Amino acid sequence: MLPDLLVPLAGDFQIFNVFRYITFRTGGALMTALIIAFLIGKPMICWLKHRQGQGQPIRDDGPESHLASKQGTPTMGGVFILLAFAISALLWIPWGSLYLWPILFVTLGYGVVGFVDDLAKLRHRTAQGIPGRWKLMAQMAIALLAVLYLIEITPDALRYVVTMPSFKDILIPLGVFYVPFALVVIVGASNAVNLTDGLDGLAIGSVIICAASFALIAYLVGNAVFTDYLQLHYVPGTGELAVICGALIGAGLGFLWHNAPPASVFMGDTGSLSLGGCLGSVAVATRHELVLAIIGGLFVLETISVIVQVLSFRLTGKRVFAMAPLHHHFEKKGWAESTIVIRFWIISIILALIGLATLKLR
Repeated sequence: MLPDLLVPLAGDFQIFNVFRYITFRTGGALMTALIIAFLIGKPMICWLKHRQGQGQPIRDDGPESHLASKQGTPTMGGVFILLAFAISALLWIPWGSLYLWPILFVTLGYGVVGFVDDLAKLRHRTAQGIPGRWKLMAQMAIALLAVLYLIEITPDALRYVVTMPSFKDILIPLGVFYVPFALVVIVGASNAVNLTDGLDGLAIGSVIICAASFALIAYLVGNAVFTDYLQLHYVPGTGELAVICGALIGAGLGFLWHNAPPASVFMGDTGSLSLGGCLGSVAVATRHELVLAIIGGLFVLETISVIVQVLSFRLTGKRVFAMAPLHHHFEKKGWAESTIVIRFWIISIILALIGLATLKLR
């Protein structure tokens, strides 16, 4: 909105020229979301505590320490993440941007799905919310609408193909099968972040790292000069997604202030499903779906640990891990929660650097 209002005035007031620059607006979006999250965070946590009473239901089969240390902590903190994120994005991105609306649609749509799930958990005082198949169907429907729109606004040469990290000339043509592939990316990213959200600060810190990486990717992919130099595939208009990622980083940092150990609030499915959906849809829009699997490798590892655990138990009756997802395995092994979180953040940073390195190794 601000670029729409102020750039036309740049002829009379030269200072408004800065609103043309994506880098300036990304920083502005980050700071705006951070300030909003700081301002509304504490009052919203107090309101959530008042409304929820006993807070988020804790899994009976989870680590024993959680029953004592996390009991009574309110959930649905994702609401103020989404508020800060959406307001900031709408302020700092031109409303005519083709990529603003599908990303917001997925992020807020998944936020609604997560909100309903969190509400069901609170009402029934159980760790199980709405049936998984209903939740998955809603996620698929939202993602499908966004993917079909993103395909339409993508250059013809890239519409139904998957780009390969580090290989500039290799494009994998999927044809109509690109649609289910993109759905798996978005829905998979959403649920992977959801599985990772089990320790104070773990998921949001990792999301911030991924968002910072994709802010750079979006900026480069949307700039013809940089794509030519780095031999990337140019996707016009995706530079604005850097501003989206900036807003996500700012909102995430504001939430982390309250979610750092010991957490005053949990993001709940309201936050985890929406944040993962946002990352997945940005990866699809920039045509860096496979790079997301590298940069978000921690989320992939957490998801694989759950799949391996379930398959092993069903086939052999034995568990591979002391508990899944992976972060609970290390809790069971005696690692302190803060130790796990910080070490997993380090892993996220390393994977992000590896993912970004693929932009130049071509």
